[in-house]
Amino acid sequence: MRVLLVEDDALIGGAIREALSDASMSVDWVQDGQAALAAASDDVHALVLLDIGLPKQDGLSVLKALRHKRASIPVIIITARDALEDRIAGLDLGADDYLVKPFPVDELMARMRAVLRRHHGCATPILGNDIIELDPVSRIASRNGIEHSLSAREYAVLHALILRPGQILSRSELEDRVYGWNEEVASNAIEFLIHAIRKKLGQDAIKNVRGLGWMVPKS
Repeated sequence: MRVLLVEDDALIGGAIREALSDASMSVDWVQDGQAALAAASDDVHALVLLDIGLPKQDGLSVLKALRHKRASIPVIIITARDALEDRIAGLDLGADDYLVKPFPVDELMARMRAVLRRHHGCATPILGNDIIELDPVSRIASRNGIEHSLSAREYAVLHALILRPGQILSRSELEDRVYGWNEEVASNAIEFLIHAIRKKLGQDAIKNVRGLGWMVPKS
Protein backbone atom coordinates (compact mmCIF):
# COMPACT_ATOMS: atom_id res chain seq x y z
CA MET A 1 0.00 0.00 0.00
CA ARG A 2 1.24 3.45 -0.92
CA VAL A 3 0.65 6.27 1.58
CA LEU A 4 1.12 10.04 1.27
CA LEU A 5 2.55 11.48 4.49
CA VAL A 6 2.24 15.26 4.91
CA GLU A 7 4.28 16.30 7.96
CA ASP A 8 6.71 19.19 8.40
CA ASP A 9 8.35 17.93 11.60
CA ALA A 10 11.42 15.95 10.53
CA LEU A 11 11.57 13.75 13.64
CA ILE A 12 7.88 12.86 13.63
CA GLY A 13 7.78 12.37 9.87
CA GLY A 14 10.87 10.19 9.91
CA ALA A 15 9.48 8.01 12.70
CA ILE A 16 6.13 7.54 10.96
CA ARG A 17 7.75 6.76 7.62
CA GLU A 18 10.04 4.17 9.19
CA ALA A 19 7.17 2.51 11.07
CA LEU A 20 4.93 2.33 8.01
CA SER A 21 7.78 1.06 5.86
CA ASP A 22 8.40 -1.68 8.43
CA ALA A 23 4.71 -2.57 8.01
CA SER A 24 5.20 -3.20 4.26
CA MET A 25 3.90 0.19 3.09
CA SER A 26 5.51 2.57 0.60
CA VAL A 27 5.55 6.10 1.98
CA ASP A 28 5.87 9.32 -0.02
CA TRP A 29 6.68 12.15 2.40
CA VAL A 30 6.15 15.86 1.72
CA GLN A 31 6.58 18.70 4.19
CA ASP A 32 4.33 21.56 3.06
CA GLY A 33 0.78 22.07 1.90
CA GLN A 34 1.52 22.99 -1.70
CA ALA A 35 3.63 19.86 -2.18
CA ALA A 36 0.82 17.83 -0.62
CA LEU A 37 -1.72 19.03 -3.19
CA ALA A 38 0.70 18.36 -6.04
CA ALA A 39 1.43 14.85 -4.78
CA ALA A 40 -2.22 14.01 -4.13
CA SER A 41 -3.13 14.95 -7.69
CA ASP A 42 -1.26 11.85 -8.93
CA ASP A 43 -4.13 9.66 -7.66
CA VAL A 44 -1.82 6.78 -6.75
CA HIS A 45 -2.03 6.82 -2.94
CA ALA A 46 -4.39 4.68 -0.90
CA LEU A 47 -4.52 7.14 1.98
CA VAL A 48 -3.23 10.55 3.17
CA LEU A 49 -1.85 11.29 6.62
CA LEU A 50 -2.21 15.06 6.94
CA ASP A 51 -0.78 17.43 9.53
CA ILE A 52 -2.62 20.74 10.04
CA GLY A 53 0.21 23.14 10.92
CA LEU A 54 2.05 23.16 7.59
CA PRO A 55 4.15 25.82 5.84
CA LYS A 56 2.98 27.42 2.55
CA GLN A 57 -0.56 26.10 2.94
CA ASP A 58 -2.15 24.78 6.12
CA GLY A 59 -3.57 21.31 6.35
CA LEU A 60 -7.23 22.32 6.62
CA SER A 61 -7.01 24.32 3.40
CA VAL A 62 -5.30 21.35 1.74
CA LEU A 63 -8.15 19.11 2.88
CA LYS A 64 -10.73 21.63 1.67
CA ALA A 65 -9.03 21.82 -1.73
CA LEU A 66 -8.91 18.03 -2.02
CA ARG A 67 -12.60 17.67 -1.26
CA HIS A 68 -13.48 20.60 -3.55
CA LYS A 69 -11.98 18.53 -6.38
CA ARG A 70 -14.25 15.69 -5.20
CA ALA A 71 -11.18 13.63 -4.36
CA SER A 72 -12.44 10.63 -2.41
CA ILE A 73 -9.03 9.56 -1.11
CA PRO A 74 -9.19 8.70 2.62
CA VAL A 75 -7.57 11.36 4.83
CA ILE A 76 -6.53 11.01 8.47
CA ILE A 77 -5.54 14.25 10.19
CA ILE A 78 -2.52 13.85 12.47
CA THR A 79 -1.93 16.95 14.59
CA ALA A 80 -1.03 18.32 17.98
CA ARG A 81 -4.18 20.47 17.95
CA ASP A 82 -6.59 18.82 20.36
CA ALA A 83 -9.21 21.58 20.74
CA LEU A 84 -12.77 20.47 20.06
CA GLU A 85 -13.29 23.15 17.41
CA ASP A 86 -10.23 21.93 15.49
CA ARG A 87 -11.48 18.34 15.52
CA ILE A 88 -14.94 19.42 14.40
CA ALA A 89 -13.50 21.62 11.63
CA GLY A 90 -11.31 18.82 10.31
CA LEU A 91 -14.08 16.24 10.28
CA ASP A 92 -16.61 18.66 8.78
CA LEU A 93 -14.19 19.48 5.97
CA GLY A 94 -14.07 15.82 5.01
CA ALA A 95 -11.39 14.10 7.10
CA ASP A 96 -12.11 10.42 7.70
CA ASP A 97 -10.45 10.41 11.12
CA TYR A 98 -8.57 12.74 13.47
CA LEU A 99 -5.63 11.63 15.59
CA VAL A 100 -3.92 13.85 18.15
CA LYS A 101 -0.14 13.74 18.64
CA PRO A 102 1.60 12.09 20.33
CA PHE A 103 0.04 8.76 19.44
CA PRO A 104 1.20 5.12 19.39
CA VAL A 105 2.07 4.02 15.87
CA ASP A 106 0.04 0.84 16.41
CA GLU A 107 -3.07 2.98 16.95
CA LEU A 108 -2.34 4.96 13.79
CA MET A 109 -2.07 1.78 11.73
CA ALA A 110 -5.27 0.39 13.27
CA ARG A 111 -7.11 3.58 12.34
CA MET A 112 -5.67 3.41 8.83
CA ARG A 113 -6.98 -0.15 8.42
CA ALA A 114 -10.42 0.89 9.73
CA VAL A 115 -10.63 3.89 7.40
CA LEU A 116 -9.63 1.77 4.40
CA ARG A 117 -12.24 -0.86 5.30
CA ARG A 118 -14.96 1.81 5.41
CA HIS A 119 -13.71 3.36 2.19
CA HIS A 120 -13.96 0.04 0.37
CA GLY A 121 -17.26 -0.94 1.98
CA CYS A 122 -15.81 -3.84 3.93
CA ALA A 123 -17.04 -4.32 7.51
CA THR A 124 -14.88 -7.31 8.37
CA PRO A 125 -11.18 -6.84 9.19
CA ILE A 126 -10.29 -9.88 7.05
CA LEU A 127 -10.14 -9.24 3.30
CA GLY A 128 -10.86 -11.94 0.78
CA ASN A 129 -13.23 -13.90 -1.42
CA ASP A 130 -14.27 -17.56 -1.64
CA ILE A 131 -10.70 -18.54 -2.56
CA ILE A 132 -8.27 -16.67 -0.33
CA GLU A 133 -8.19 -14.50 2.78
CA LEU A 134 -5.75 -11.75 3.73
CA ASP A 135 -5.30 -10.45 7.27
CA PRO A 136 -3.99 -6.83 7.12
CA VAL A 137 -2.91 -6.99 10.76
CA SER A 138 -0.67 -10.06 10.57
CA ARG A 139 -0.16 -9.72 6.78
CA ILE A 140 -0.83 -13.46 6.49
CA ALA A 141 -2.66 -14.93 3.48
CA SER A 142 -4.58 -18.16 3.85
CA ARG A 143 -6.35 -20.70 1.67
CA ASN A 144 -8.28 -23.73 2.86
CA GLY A 145 -7.16 -22.96 6.40
CA ILE A 146 -3.46 -23.06 5.47
CA GLU A 147 -1.57 -19.86 6.27
CA HIS A 148 1.17 -18.44 4.07
CA SER A 149 3.66 -15.74 4.96
CA LEU A 150 4.16 -13.07 2.32
CA SER A 151 7.11 -10.82 1.66
CA ALA A 152 6.48 -7.09 1.99
CA ARG A 153 6.12 -6.68 -1.78
CA GLU A 154 3.96 -9.79 -2.19
CA TYR A 155 1.64 -8.48 0.50
CA ALA A 156 1.47 -5.04 -1.14
CA VAL A 157 0.50 -6.53 -4.52
CA LEU A 158 -2.11 -8.88 -3.07
CA HIS A 159 -3.53 -6.12 -0.85
CA ALA A 160 -3.90 -3.77 -3.82
CA LEU A 161 -5.77 -6.44 -5.80
CA ILE A 162 -7.93 -7.82 -3.02
CA LEU A 163 -9.25 -4.39 -2.10
CA ARG A 164 -10.79 -4.30 -5.58
CA PRO A 165 -12.07 -7.83 -6.32
CA GLY A 166 -13.15 -8.18 -9.93
CA GLN A 167 -11.31 -5.02 -10.99
CA ILE A 168 -8.37 -5.32 -13.39
CA LEU A 169 -5.18 -3.49 -12.42
CA SER A 170 -2.50 -3.00 -15.05
CA ARG A 171 1.21 -3.38 -14.44
CA SER A 172 1.66 0.40 -14.17
CA GLU A 173 -1.30 0.72 -11.77
CA LEU A 174 0.15 -1.97 -9.52
CA GLU A 175 3.58 -0.37 -9.65
CA ASP A 176 2.03 2.97 -8.66
CA ARG A 177 0.29 1.38 -5.66
CA VAL A 178 3.26 -0.68 -4.50
CA TYR A 179 6.36 1.44 -5.10
CA GLY A 180 7.20 4.92 -3.81
CA TRP A 181 8.90 7.81 -5.60
CA ASN A 182 12.49 6.81 -4.98
CA GLU A 183 12.13 3.05 -5.32
CA GLU A 184 13.62 1.37 -8.37
CA VAL A 185 11.21 -0.93 -10.23
CA ALA A 186 12.47 -3.73 -12.46
CA SER A 187 10.56 -4.24 -15.70
CA ASN A 188 9.28 -7.68 -14.63
CA ALA A 189 8.89 -6.96 -10.92
CA ILE A 190 5.11 -7.26 -10.81
CA GLU A 191 5.08 -10.50 -12.81
CA PHE A 192 7.71 -11.94 -10.47
CA LEU A 193 5.67 -11.02 -7.37
CA ILE A 194 2.43 -12.42 -8.80
CA HIS A 195 4.22 -15.66 -9.71
CA ALA A 196 5.45 -15.93 -6.11
CA ILE A 197 1.94 -15.31 -4.71
CA ARG A 198 0.40 -17.92 -7.04
CA LYS A 199 3.04 -20.44 -6.01
CA LYS A 200 1.83 -20.09 -2.43
CA LEU A 201 -1.92 -19.65 -2.96
CA GLY A 202 -2.63 -21.35 -6.28
CA GLN A 203 -2.79 -20.21 -9.90
CA ASP A 204 -6.45 -19.22 -9.62
CA ALA A 205 -5.80 -16.85 -6.70
CA ILE A 206 -4.89 -14.10 -9.18
CA LYS A 207 -6.30 -14.09 -12.69
CA ASN A 208 -4.37 -12.73 -15.65
CA VAL A 209 -6.40 -10.80 -18.22
CA ARG A 210 -4.19 -10.91 -21.27
CA GLY A 211 -3.05 -7.50 -22.45
CA LEU A 212 -4.79 -5.69 -19.58
CA GLY A 213 -3.43 -6.82 -16.24
CA TRP A 214 -4.45 -8.89 -13.22
CA MET A 215 -7.39 -9.25 -10.88
CA VAL A 216 -8.55 -11.17 -7.84
CA PRO A 217 -11.88 -12.87 -8.69
CA LYS A 218 -14.91 -11.71 -6.71
CA SER A 219 -15.64 -15.29 -5.76
